[in-house]
Amino acid sequence: MSQSIEVLNLRTERDYQYVQKMETQMKVVRVKFRQIEDDRKTLLTRHFQDLKEKMDELLPLIPVLEQYKTDAQLITQFKEEIRNLTGILTTIQQEIGAFDYEELHQRVLGLETRLRDCMKKLTCGKLMKITGPVTVKASGPRFGAWMTDPIASEKNNRVWYMDGFTSRTVREYKSMADFVTGAESRTYNLPYKWAGTSHLVYNGSLFFNKFQSNIVIKYSFATGRILNQRSLDNAGFNNVYPYTWGGHSDIDLMADEFGVWAVYATNQNAGNIVISQLRQDTLEVVKSWSTGYPKRSAGESFMICGTLYVTNSHLTGAKVFYSYSTKTSTYEYTDIPFHNQYFHISMLDYNSRDRALYAWNNGHQVLFNVTLFHIIKTDNDA
Repeated sequence: MSQSIEVLNLRTERDYQYVQKMETQMKVVRVKFRQIEDDRKTLLTRHFQDLKEKMDELLPLIPVLEQYKTDAQLITQFKEEIRNLTGILTTIQQEIGAFDYEELHQRVLGLETRLRDCMKKLTCGKLMKITGPVTVKASGPRFGAWMTDPIASEKNNRVWYMDGFTSRTVREYKSMADFVTGAESRTYNLPYKWAGTSHLVYNGSLFFNKFQSNIVIKYSFATGRILNQRSLDNAGFNNVYPYTWGGHSDIDLMADEFGVWAVYATNQNAGNIVISQLRQDTLEVVKSWSTGYPKRSAGESFMICGTLYVTNSHLTGAKVFYSYSTKTSTYEYTDIPFHNQYFHISMLDYNSRDRALYAWNNGHQVLFNVTLFHIIKTDNDA
């Protein structure tokens, strides 16, 4: 490339010198022509015409000259940029040459380790904003659920699909791409019907509420058998304390960074929401919190970092209106809007691995992004 630049430069310089000579000749002719114009009455008409024709021949060279000047400047600028780039590449080559591949690889691994350590210092955050949605697929009736496993490995991207608020058929897809195209990989027929749309896949098992009961069932996809089942004491069921949209949504099973949770209401708590943390193996209640928010006035709810967030509706204009922290046992009213694109939400759950909300929006499977306010822990913090 440098040889081509030099050749082009020589040609341009040569042409430029030629045009400079022509420019000098033009100036001389122009002076003479002006003299002739001043005293043209004394000259023969034939001589005057000859000079004028020569002038007409030279005039088109003016833009050519200007173009050559511009080209010469561009060539000079281009050569300077090439020199600068060559210098930069030489510097980079010298820096890379100071390390062999293995040493570079170790430096990259060290950087990744430092990055992981930094990420570990990110404590759980407070929900600040919900954006989206992104429509993944349009499939099924108005009510349903779809989900991925929040603690599965990075290579495990299976999707589960459960349409309707009571059925036994669970469809599995190997990846999100297969889910979008409808390339179903497996179907499971549960031993009991489920109730509502608030199911959970966690660590390879399905957690669901048995239809017309307050029993929570843990079902293994690997063995096709029930691993455990347990009643939630005093929990309302069979549309006694559903969300605003009904659909047997009395008991909502969910997960966050701290494990498995159940959200429901009881007569003892005047129909207000109760939050219970469950042991994911035995389904025993570890601890419960009684809130003052009426379950039947909630559109949906989800857990993020031990805090329950409740929406005020399942219809257009819905927003996150209330939150309850299980860490401090305190609540607050919030105002976090989100776009209910298809006007009717019957499932809204947080996935801690994807940092996203999975939603069933009137026969559409959509995702919402969440923005969390994080507090950075330092080594001096307790």
